[in-house]
Amino acid sequence: MASRLNTMSAASAPAVGQGAKNTSGSANTAANGNVVKRLQSELMTLMTQPTTGISAFPSGSDMTHWNATLQGPTETPYADKTFKLTLAYPSNYPYAPPEVLFKTPIYHPNVDFSGRICLDILKPGGSGKEEGAWSAVMNTQTVLLSIQSLLGEPNNASPLNGEAALLWDSDQGEFRRKVDARHLEPAEMEEAA
Repeated sequence: MASRLNTMSAASAPAVGQGAKNTSGSANTAANGNVVKRLQSELMTLMTQPTTGISAFPSGSDMTHWNATLQGPTETPYADKTFKLTLAYPSNYPYAPPEVLFKTPIYHPNVDFSGRICLDILKPGGSGKEEGAWSAVMNTQTVLLSIQSLLGEPNNASPLNGEAALLWDSDQGEFRRKVDARHLEPAEMEEAA
């Protein structure tokens, strides 16, 4: 049975954690195997077809925890700044999005001071009230490019940092000063509790 589960395609495998019941350890192992295969493929794409301004690699031997680096987009308050992020992939990836956190301090309307990001593609898709835009066709590169784009085009209608949203709209000079000051803070943020 375990070998049959290991040969199931990612599209036909049940999404553990999204209503599917995990009744055996072998089903969980198969799901994790599919996640690792998918992430290995994504890593190969990132390495062989690099995208300017983003990079990501597993943080060690655990393929489900990655470190990423993102360059601030030009002609934005984040130009010439480098940001470190972490990505944690759930056992039902790619059917659910990774959890992404800024580790470099950042002042942005859609990022709180713990590094959490408010971005529709980082919310699971579905038919519920809190429906997000995540889809299984998205990948690590999509996530990082979307975050990079968010730096230059925040969604001020849904801010995590209300002060930053107000300043973005009303006082770009003060906003840039706060971006620079926050970026100069200690290089890594404490882990969120």
